[in-house]
Amino acid sequence: MTPVYLDNNATTRVFPEVVEAMVPYFTEQFGNASSIHAFGSDVGGALRQARRSLQALIGAEFDHEIIFTSGGTESNNTALRSALAANPERNEIVTSTVEHPAILSLCDWLEKHEGVTVHRIPVDKQGRLDIDAYRAALGPKTALVSLMWANNETGTIFPVDGLADLAHEAGALFHTDAVQAVGKVPIDLKSTAIDMLSLSSHKFHGPKGLGALYVRRGTRFRPLLRGGHQERGRRAGTENAPAIVGLGKAAEMTMATMTDDMARITALRDRLEKGLVQAVGHCFVTGDPYDRLPNTSTIAFEYIEGEAILLLLNKQGIAASSGSACTSGSLEPSHVLRAMEIPFTAAHGAIRFSLSRETTDADVDRVLDAVPAIIDQLREMSPFWSRDGAAPQTFDPAYA
Repeated sequence: MTPVYLDNNATTRVFPEVVEAMVPYFTEQFGNASSIHAFGSDVGGALRQARRSLQALIGAEFDHEIIFTSGGTESNNTALRSALAANPERNEIVTSTVEHPAILSLCDWLEKHEGVTVHRIPVDKQGRLDIDAYRAALGPKTALVSLMWANNETGTIFPVDGLADLAHEAGALFHTDAVQAVGKVPIDLKSTAIDMLSLSSHKFHGPKGLGALYVRRGTRFRPLLRGGHQERGRRAGTENAPAIVGLGKAAEMTMATMTDDMARITALRDRLEKGLVQAVGHCFVTGDPYDRLPNTSTIAFEYIEGEAILLLLNKQGIAASSGSACTSGSLEPSHVLRAMEIPFTAAHGAIRFSLSRETTDADVDRVLDAVPAIIDQLREMSPFWSRDGAAPQTFDPAYA
């Protein structure tokens, strides 16, 4: 049975063309890009080309606005710490309750150990930011606003262009974690007020362990890693040349087909959602129904556990992910679903299906065929489900 992979928000398969482009930089083109001899200059030229390819994908005005990093987490940490260090008269950060842990964990640390004030803006039941609360949180002490472009669990898209304008009115910098957005929605940074943007290569079919931080020209910046002169002195350390070349190739391939790919993926996602909701019952799609990533669908199945769904899907060769933090040993629903006030009866059974350009109609058919029987099987065993198919009258969170 051919495996079905629908966990592309966790990571994507590296394109074979990307691997092919990377291989020479492990072998004959092995020089250090900082060296002045031919071995180094050849590699340096390849890195410049990769930078220009990424520049085109995100619509940056200048290629030197891109700093290569080890991934989204480093980019996010660099953005937050740089903004605080470069603006010592300001010690407040504005973020949201549904950010990735790469943002929220650092904010918790800064608040607890470094005296930074963090304003966490709530969202509504569809994951949309409370704009009034956001406006109220901005002030003369705000150093940085950090709000994600698109949520990794629900796909809900924040209106980052307008949010950046409001941040600037308060004299604050604006950063967006766009790890899930790059390669899935059009981005033209030069037409926005966004100061910094984080991305990760492995979310759009490039290699893992490589990302980038966009820093608009003229933005006050302080490096996270100090040492050599790499990345124009903004990120020390010998460049990961093979991975950077791979990111560049992935960016080129993504840009060439993104419009057509996303239209097709949206149709697949919609067919998947409609089919499951109609076939299963007592389930619903989370997130903004209009402003959402084309590839992302988190469906909350009521009265059962997401971890059990995933295990049974895996037995049938289908990979997805759960809205519960089951791998951490906790049975609490994800912080995103809790922030959206998804009922416990549904939040525990939330499953994320995330598609890619490699997803086919046959993949969707497999899921539509497998999931209803799995849900029926688990509900038969659930103490919160009545055998006549009616929802139970009460739900005790102690069982969650």
